[in-house]
Amino acid sequence: MAKSQIKVSARVADTVRPRVAAKNPALNALRNIAAKITTPLLPDDYLQLANPLWSARELRGRVINVRRETEDSATLVIKPGWGFTFDYQPGQYIGIGLLIDGRWRWRSYSLTSSPRSGGRTITITVKAMPEGFLSTHLVGGVAPGTIVRLAAPQGNFVMPDPAPAKVLFLTGGSGVTPVMSMLRTLVRRDQITDVVHVHSAPTEADVMFGGELAALQDGHEGYRLHVRTTRTQGRLDLSRLDEIVPDWRERQTWACGPEGMLNDAEKVWEQAGIADELHLERFAVAKAAPHGAGGTVTFARSGKTVDLDAATSLMDAGEKAGIQMPFGCRMGICQSCVVPLVDGHVRDLRTGAEHEAGSRIQTCVSAASGDCILDV
Repeated sequence: MAKSQIKVSARVADTVRPRVAAKNPALNALRNIAAKITTPLLPDDYLQLANPLWSARELRGRVINVRRETEDSATLVIKPGWGFTFDYQPGQYIGIGLLIDGRWRWRSYSLTSSPRSGGRTITITVKAMPEGFLSTHLVGGVAPGTIVRLAAPQGNFVMPDPAPAKVLFLTGGSGVTPVMSMLRTLVRRDQITDVVHVHSAPTEADVMFGGELAALQDGHEGYRLHVRTTRTQGRLDLSRLDEIVPDWRERQTWACGPEGMLNDAEKVWEQAGIADELHLERFAVAKAAPHGAGGTVTFARSGKTVDLDAATSLMDAGEKAGIQMPFGCRMGICQSCVVPLVDGHVRDLRTGAEHEAGSRIQTCVSAASGDCILDV
């Protein structure tokens, strides 16, 4: 009997014997337990009965606390369940899934906690975006105690151990989030030796972790913070970086923030001949202009079909159809979402390149280019 049938049986029992349940709650509890343990379940179902964080099929976590960072951002403290490892690297991200209106919504967020820092929790810090349904819900609507699904930490935007002798962090807006994990880890390892941090935000009130960063500067001579408020000072001109950090060419640099800032950084570091010293993290996929009319996508294993335009990713289409799509970064980086293309053609949303039948394609950055069939 499926889990939904168990719930129906409980409701029927309550309807037939409401007075017994009211007069003898202990007897009713025993009856419910007996019904559950005598009903055939999957192994994962038994684990859930003992603890909702235990699962043999997926990683889960419980939201322990939600605390505001700025007016439109919040930190979620999450206690991962069975199977999660705390040996991730500072700067990596995780996938998080939240059940909203009967559908699991997934996105990836940078970890802001330090690995192996004590306790059994992790943190992500989310900025609510106008176009971001899940981010808005996480910042303003998720309640402590909520169970979420998790994807294992991954990503190459990481801080090595030991850290370089001289470091430059270049961040903008919520791009500070992966760097917070790095900074907290450097503090824990006592490796704050010579770190310069240039951060941009619209106003002082918009600086995420503003109090913690100020305290870090006050407590460590090796950490220097430069905050640029773009609403009054304008956007940071990286061609004039010498005025703020004269020795930036001698530093290993980690940069994360708006796409324009990262593109400028790539040009400046390439012109200086030190592109290898620059490490970038992009939160958004740069997409080519939509081309064509899309097509009908068939998900072979489930037998479901979806009519898709030329701009929507195959991953989004599958999830909207209720299919459990493989995923990772959702940015075309990690290759976790790769599936075989059985028939037809798909188009890479970043480059516009066409892929034909027999290819293995990344569903998070691919769209239909005519009718196609996926092996998922």
